[in-house]
Amino acid sequence: MTSKKVIAVFGATGAQGGSVARAILESKKFAVRALTRDVTRPNALVLRDLGAEVVKGDLNDEASVEAALKGAYGAFVVTSFWDHHSKEKEVCQGKLVADVAKRLGLKHVVYSGLENVKRLTGGKLEVEHFDGKGEVEEYFWSIGVPMTSVRLAAYFENFLTMWKPVKASDGDYYTLALPMGDIPMDGISVADIGAVVSSIFNSPAEFLGKAVGLSAEALTIQQYADVLSKSLGKEVRDAKITPEAYEKLGFPGAEELANMFRFYHMKPDRDIKLTYRLNPKVKTFSQFISENQGALKGI
Repeated sequence: MTSKKVIAVFGATGAQGGSVARAILESKKFAVRALTRDVTRPNALVLRDLGAEVVKGDLNDEASVEAALKGAYGAFVVTSFWDHHSKEKEVCQGKLVADVAKRLGLKHVVYSGLENVKRLTGGKLEVEHFDGKGEVEEYFWSIGVPMTSVRLAAYFENFLTMWKPVKASDGDYYTLALPMGDIPMDGISVADIGAVVSSIFNSPAEFLGKAVGLSAEALTIQQYADVLSKSLGKEVRDAKITPEAYEKLGFPGAEELANMFRFYHMKPDRDIKLTYRLNPKVKTFSQFISENQGALKGI
């Protein structure tokens, strides 16, 4: 039996990396080297049981990245702005992987990227957790690493946490306070990303050098609210909040997210048809909510 080519998966114990590692293991076409900062985490042990090689990997350390990528055919790379809220740090991490991938001659990197909003809007809008990833995308391509960027839509999972419906103060109903007006917002479940990335690794000729926008569906905030109303048996309405009011909510990252929603108003390119072709089992928002009703208990 010829040994399988290895794909190194960064952030393998996180939501995106974990989904990718599991999907590649299931497809059985590649071997997985799962990289995580803590190899003793329960998620790391699960991946080991599924057949992954689990290795300590640190995106801030060149020797660690080099060891992680040595002998690998490809890699899935995801960085997390929200771990440190530093665009500079995220750009450094991404460029480090790009440099090492170039030096070691990796054949296919799939990078979890996003648009460089600052560049696209001529500096009018700054969305740091997008812009840094956009800079890294450009860097990968500029130094000639064979790379596909996947740009994800808003996570459905956010509706179970920070975007949960909130009880209205003036009546027996709930509101969703996301400043989109009547413009549909693309969404996808993080759990469905793995199979998409696995398909991309299986079709390098089609996807190398491209940015692929992923989305399960695009709904208005009222349509998201309608799905939640049906599932919860309680009325949920669009709060009709403006980006200006949203950025004054004062929680950490409020301004950053208000600018993200302003960018969403510009309808960034997310391809629902292609997403379904790459993963025919992608869930709609209503399927996602019916599978995750437990997380909304107590509302």
